[in-house]
Order: sequence, then structure tokens, then C-alpha cells
Amino acid sequence: MKNVILVTDSDFDEQVLNNQKPVLVDFFAEWCGPCKTIEPFIEELAAEHTDKVTFVKIDTDKNPTLAANYGVRSMPTFMMFNNGEQTDLLIGTNPNKIKEMLNKV
Repeated sequence: MKNVILVTDSDFDEQVLNNQKPVLVDFFAEWCGPCKTIEPFIEELAAEHTDKVTFVKIDTDKNPTLAANYGVRSMPTFMMFNNGEQTDLLIGTNPNKIKEMLNKV
């Protein structure tokens, strides 16, 4: 994904918590069908909003500590972070709700 950054446990603080822009985090897993279904939509949003919002993806299987720390139990789970704080949460693939999260920042 061209406009979405793949983040790991080791660079989460730098890419998300210390980011100057709001960050939309997509917690996903390779085996998750809905995650793959929503991926083109997320890439499209990232291309449209790249100047205002940073888009990142976190593979929960490869980064279980992050998933546990943020209580991720279902995928996809989307979280919005602003100034290092989680400000919004969405579980599932509702495009309208994802757009609402972006419109709040």
C-alpha cells in the first residue's frame, strides 16, 4: 500500500504516538477476509488525506503486544490517535464510520 505505513511494535511510538498529524491505525491480520476487503478503501482514503492524516497498518499476529495493549480482539479494528492519545475507535468495516472518524480531525 503506497500511502499506508506498515508499523511494528518497535516503531509504533515514533510513527503513531509522536506523530505531528492525526493517525488512523488499522489493526489487521493476513488471514482476515474483511481486512482484505476494506484495504482498497483505506488506500483510497490515505491518498485523499495524506496531507492531513497519517495512515498506518499493524499486523496483530506479528505485533501481539500492541494488539494486547490496545485491547484489540476483533479485526479489523481502527483507532484514531491525535497528539499521542487515542481519540476514536471502530471495530469492523463500515466505510461511513471510517469517514466520520477522519472528519472529526
